[in-house]
Amino acid sequence: MSDHLIEIDGLRKTFGRTTALDGLDLVVDRGEVHGFLGPNGAGKSTTIRILLGLMRADGGSARLFGGDPWADAVELHSRLAYVPGDVTLWPGLTGGQCIDILARAHGQIDESRRAELIDRFDLDPSKRSRDYSKGNRQKVSLVAALATDSELLVLDEPTSGLDPLMEEVFQQVVGERREQGTTVLLSSHILGEVEALADRVSIIRAGRTVTTGTLTDLRRHTHSTVRAVTDQRPALEGMPGVSDVETGTDDEGRHEVHASAEPDAVGRLVGVLHDAGIHTLTVTPPSLDDLFLQAYAGDETLVGAR
Repeated sequence: MSDHLIEIDGLRKTFGRTTALDGLDLVVDRGEVHGFLGPNGAGKSTTIRILLGLMRADGGSARLFGGDPWADAVELHSRLAYVPGDVTLWPGLTGGQCIDILARAHGQIDESRRAELIDRFDLDPSKRSRDYSKGNRQKVSLVAALATDSELLVLDEPTSGLDPLMEEVFQQVVGERREQGTTVLLSSHILGEVEALADRVSIIRAGRTVTTGTLTDLRRHTHSTVRAVTDQRPALEGMPGVSDVETGTDDEGRHEVHASAEPDAVGRLVGVLHDAGIHTLTVTPPSLDDLFLQAYAGDETLVGAR
């Protein structure tokens, strides 16, 4: 059995004169949460539709559980659950009825987990879905997907419409499913959400993969921000791997330092600051937001992390 649950190689898709996917690559390993990032129009939803067998690719290959998403759609769908970013439900049915229909389409539902999730997501399952807000419709879809024992969860903007408290519940539940061995493909605009959950991330741009790897891998190609207050002015001039150095003094005459440091230079920089007499020190590694923005600024250094 391959460790790769999803394998996409050189995927291509056009709509008339518009190129949605231009040789996209993506590998998702079993048991991982994989963040799938890119702005609107980057090709995320098109990729997911091809994986779900809802659309045929024009070129390249896509394998799901080792099978063909288009030819083997019925069999493969019994092993996964999907949550879209804009949920449409049957208006005359209650939320509970919608959960049962959606969940049973993906296999056997765990009734105790269903009840627990309804409680955790603070959902009233007795209301007609026509009376639900967007956030409550999203909760119905999430409960239906997370109440099954599906091997793969495909989540495309799953917290759209949820308030911050429910986003936190979502993160907790997905973290629990990961610990149980479930694989998750998570497409989201909420970078903090992906950063909290993802084992690896792939960033795509204009239908191509810009970079993929763990956050640790990607951070090796970026800079950390270092801020310090010292007794003496540290000797940072010409220090290899250190840039954007700014110095000043506070009200007590101590030296304030702000600098950027490459990963290999952080230790040397902290050593120099220590020699200058540290009062305060903060070292901040780049966030996923920073990595994403750097990728979209066309910085080719990130490509080396692929």
